[in-house]
Amino acid sequence: MTWDPFFGAVPIGGATRFRIWATAARDLRLHVACGSGTKIHQPVCSPGGIWEIEVPGVEAGAHYAYSFDKGDPRPDPASRFQPDGVHAWSEVIDPRRFQWSDGAWQGLDPATVVIYELHVGTFAGRGTFGDVAARLDYLRSIGVTAIELMPLADFPGRRSWGYDGVALFAPSRAYGRPDDLRALVDRAHHTGLGVIIDVVYNHLGPEGAYLSQFSPEFLTAKHATPWGDAVNLDDTACEQVRRLLIENALHWIHEYHADGLRLDATHALIDTSDRPFVAELTRCVHEARTPRPLVFAEDSRNLAEMVTDAAHGGWDLDGVWADDLHHVLRSAIAGDTHGYYADYAGTAHELADTLRRGWLFVGQHSRHEEGPRGTDPSEVEMRRSVICVQNHDQIGNRALGDRLHHAIDDASWRVAVVILLVAPMTPLLFMGQEWAASTPFLFFTDFEPDLGRKVVEGRRREFRDFPGFGSPGAAERIPDPQADQTFEASRLRWSELSAPRHANSLELHRTLLALRAQHLALQASSAYTCDATALDAATIVIRRSRDRARFVICARLGEGRVDLREALVDGTAWQTRLTTEDVPFASDARPARIDLARGAIDFARSGAVILQSKESKG
Repeated sequence: MTWDPFFGAVPIGGATRFRIWATAARDLRLHVACGSGTKIHQPVCSPGGIWEIEVPGVEAGAHYAYSFDKGDPRPDPASRFQPDGVHAWSEVIDPRRFQWSDGAWQGLDPATVVIYELHVGTFAGRGTFGDVAARLDYLRSIGVTAIELMPLADFPGRRSWGYDGVALFAPSRAYGRPDDLRALVDRAHHTGLGVIIDVVYNHLGPEGAYLSQFSPEFLTAKHATPWGDAVNLDDTACEQVRRLLIENALHWIHEYHADGLRLDATHALIDTSDRPFVAELTRCVHEARTPRPLVFAEDSRNLAEMVTDAAHGGWDLDGVWADDLHHVLRSAIAGDTHGYYADYAGTAHELADTLRRGWLFVGQHSRHEEGPRGTDPSEVEMRRSVICVQNHDQIGNRALGDRLHHAIDDASWRVAVVILLVAPMTPLLFMGQEWAASTPFLFFTDFEPDLGRKVVEGRRREFRDFPGFGSPGAAERIPDPQADQTFEASRLRWSELSAPRHANSLELHRTLLALRAQHLALQASSAYTCDATALDAATIVIRRSRDRARFVICARLGEGRVDLREALVDGTAWQTRLTTEDVPFASDARPARIDLARGAIDFARSGAVILQSKESKG
């Protein structure tokens, strides 16, 4: 379809059309910088607070701003680029000037998606789109099929996670120009990688949020969120809010050829209307082009409706972040019990239940939520649950930004990786986990000083009830989000890859992803359940098959004997395909004793064994 954006500055044949939603303005002026100074133009207002003007002679590269009621010039809330920061003037961008070369790209296959979440600023080099592009061949070589870029919408200061963005249409100038992002996507497609962009529609950042100044109706006091008034999806003037946000989603698809979106914290998109906003956005994105872009959501509610086909009354999202697997594993291996981990016992039975269903909570009482949580996923395809053992939240929301492998032994880490990569859900890796990176991923910001001080105080207050951080002295150990060194400490160290411990973890990820790509039986499944069983308090068995290929995966936390006779009773001849004690994965290997004739495995420590039927050997 032809893309004709409604909001923003759109170059049209020697002129530029400017259109802005500004209900707060009684008298709106457009300021355009030119060689001799600034020219001021008077847009025309139509019903609903939409102001529009077409200005001849203004082309891509021009800088512009708006003022209303004799106030200071402010950036365009739908600006495509903020070269001098979110408080400065906007730049007219023409996306049609970029020469795309990805016409042969076929898009993402939901069955083979392996997501690699990364933060552009800390991933590689100087933290630019070009630095990410330089590592794409590496990512494809380890078996990743899609990169997920943490939010790109421009933010105040030089650094941010991205979840405090305020210029929703403008890729952050900290990472490069818009065409640098387009070049990254174009190269990714040539490399065989899809690109998913993380977008935040549930709130605006606390500094530089001019959108709500132009149109206060963007927010509503009808609902409250952790960030204050909610984004208005069901109150007066909500139609323009919904229109603007859906256009933002489509602009990433059309102007940047993104293969999908990850919607942040959709549980905070409070909507009591008859047309759920998330379902409406998903439909629009799916219909935007062929191949069909994918839509994922982060949502803690375990709502089957979100990932049920539209034909059956659902919202038809391609996947939802299902954190229960992470929480069960973290409880089981690292012993976490604080916060939301209070809901998890970390037993093998919980782990098997989570794998069998797609998520654990299906309506039972949550101590953390103080009420029931979850719905029945028995008619939800397994692939629609996105699972991880690390992501930016599960690391960065810890006081010290420590990763799971920082808290556990290497043998247990290998077990967690195997479970992640043989499960029939969609796996997500967080940057650096494949080589068990030594670096943390800390929370960092760069707000103006007064706001920054409040962020530091709030961060330390947040953890006062957590183990080890209750005293004032202990709270001082929590890194200052505003400090340069907090950001620098979060940068990946690519020199680690060849060191033995890191190389072992990298080879395990690479081998498992290659096995997953080779066998349909190990990929994300359209089935409604997974054959997963807890054999005892420390052992689970996962059985996966498709066509003639059959696999049995035995994962155990701790030493001990496992009786596999019931899991192997179908008369199939089995052979060992992989163990986590194989030399490429464990420098200090302590091999398990495997007796397939007797159906027994003796683990010397935590480990996993993958058995494959002989007739499906490949």
